Amino acid sequence: MSRNPLLESHALPPFGDIRPEHVEAAVDTLLAELRQGVEALVTRAEQETPRWETLAAPLEALNDRLSQAWSPVSHLNSTMSSPELREAHDGCLQKLSEYSTWLGQHEGLCQAWQALKDGPAWADLDEAQRRTIDNALRDFRLAGVSLPAEKKQRAAELRSRLSTLASTFSNQLLDATQAWSLDLEDDQRLEGLPESALATLAANAEAKGLSGYRLTLDFPSFYPVVSYANDRELRREVYTAFVTRASDQGPNAGEYDNAPIMVETLRLRRELAELLGFDSYADYSLATKMAEGPEQVLGFLDDLAARALSQGKQEFTELEAFARDELGLGDIQPWDIGYASEKLREARYAISQEQLRPYFPAPKAVNGLFAVVERLYGVQVEEDTTTPTYHPDVRFYRLLENGTPIAGFYLDLYAREGKRGGAWMDECRVRRRQDGQLQLPVAYLVCNFTRPVGNRPALLTHDEVTTLFHEFGHGLHHMLTRQEVADVSGINGVAWDAVELPSQFMENFCWEREGLDLISGHVDSGDTLPDELFDKLTAAKNFQSAMGLLRQVEFSLFDFRLHLELAAPSAEDIQDLLNTVREAVSVVPKVDFNRFQNGFSHIFAGGYAAGYYSYKWAEVLSADAWSAFEESGIFDATTGSRFRKEILEPGGARDAAELFRAFRGREPSIDPLLRHSGIKAA
Repeated sequence: MSRNPLLESHALPPFGDIRPEHVEAAVDTLLAELRQGVEALVTRAEQETPRWETLAAPLEALNDRLSQAWSPVSHLNSTMSSPELREAHDGCLQKLSEYSTWLGQHEGLCQAWQALKDGPAWADLDEAQRRTIDNALRDFRLAGVSLPAEKKQRAAELRSRLSTLASTFSNQLLDATQAWSLDLEDDQRLEGLPESALATLAANAEAKGLSGYRLTLDFPSFYPVVSYANDRELRREVYTAFVTRASDQGPNAGEYDNAPIMVETLRLRRELAELLGFDSYADYSLATKMAEGPEQVLGFLDDLAARALSQGKQEFTELEAFARDELGLGDIQPWDIGYASEKLREARYAISQEQLRPYFPAPKAVNGLFAVVERLYGVQVEEDTTTPTYHPDVRFYRLLENGTPIAGFYLDLYAREGKRGGAWMDECRVRRRQDGQLQLPVAYLVCNFTRPVGNRPALLTHDEVTTLFHEFGHGLHHMLTRQEVADVSGINGVAWDAVELPSQFMENFCWEREGLDLISGHVDSGDTLPDELFDKLTAAKNFQSAMGLLRQVEFSLFDFRLHLELAAPSAEDIQDLLNTVREAVSVVPKVDFNRFQNGFSHIFAGGYAAGYYSYKWAEVLSADAWSAFEESGIFDATTGSRFRKEILEPGGARDAAELFRAFRGREPSIDPLLRHSGIKAA
């Protein structure tokens, strides 16, 4: 094979040159180089007292070299998956896991870091450098550096297998999602669906060379059917296919069943935690989070449930009565809830997501987002059309301050085949200084919105606009950091249960008149959202908010108790626990065939294991932070500057609790969250 672009140094990934056959060869070469480099650093540390320049900085450079090769591969596997790329990607997971474990359990390297902390150089280090050293020593302990040899070996085997299981879970969920479709020759069964949804379903069919309409389980197809289709049997059919993905139930029963993956994952996580001296994987997970112990997390979630349960029951009783009296649905089922809720919202507030779509053409919403960021932080966003991307839909932008680039990001908005569902931010380049040169941070920002059809721009729902702002909040955390040490730069080193603060904070601008005036512009007239619709939107903001909060508490409790209580569960044990949690906090009807857990990729294929509660935990922080802007004005430059300085710029160099206190001047309060969520028990 000739040149391998993954082994070359590039300011940005050379997406157009990367081929599946490059991946494993590059990873093998780099891992061999890194092992050799680490051993050389350890040898030097044994001969002379380590300094930052002789240990931490060169180690960071080695890690960054691997990251620059693996980041685009991992990203392409998530956004442009193909059988060849998946095979190449998955073929490297065990090797990367083995290297990571080797590094984390390297006694000589751990001793070198300890010598750096104990030596004379410590006094001259700054806050970020000291934090990096403390985190490194903590991570050595969590990796089992002091374990006897046979237990070290077992920990390495466990981590390697868990990495493979996470990837398999994700792959099987993607395959299961794409395995199901329903083709309809005409729109007879699609009565009730808005024009935008019909256009999407028609485009799905056209892309496959078919006439009529193709329904899939991708969100832009699934959601309109369960929310708007008058055909109850169609809603049931689509809902059933969606909630049984990758399970032993439903139309593709057993074909991509994730149950064995979940069972093995939970068993191995428990074994790993106990090997490292923790009572459970939940205890192990909390070692790097703000929460002080399982009791605090469970108490927090139980308190939220208690405050919302009565209101949630009342909201569902109202929905049930409306469905019975107005829609003729005497026995409301799970596939009726989205549909009946949308009808009730329209009846009560005369507003729907579809009515709002024309006011949020994607280009206007994106430019409005950039305008919000400029007013808030004094930075500008400019598209760079000269930088190659990996798909025609993807755009590359630079973030400028006083005309000077300070960061960049790829924006990938639309759903497509081969792209995993959901929305996320990931790092492409991390801000760091090496040999006097500053590497600027670059982010990937990914959503799965409905694609543009024909010559019209994509029209976003208000929910989608909120998602866009959420992910950009993560992006700003990554891009506006002032740190120059990679391990605490941007979101690195930030406690997992605080990392959602900047993202949830940004969502608030989508509910404010001043923000919406920048984000909205009718697709035909360019008019901003009229007062009448704005009033209806804000009046409906907390529609079924207690039901929504209880749903998040349900997911959080299920995840946390799963990792706290079940040592060696069967698939039935997992289902039983979910049923128990639902009995306690859910107010909506259930069906026996629902296998939500088989698609819960946040905890089985993402970083949220025993950490899904972080969304609500961080929402307490973000709602309280937002209340400072409510007091001063949402675009108050002084408050914006303080938020940037105290929350975004420090990255992971200081404790999240300390950063929050620096911004708010006090401990966080739960009251703003309850008030913003419309929980009357507040």
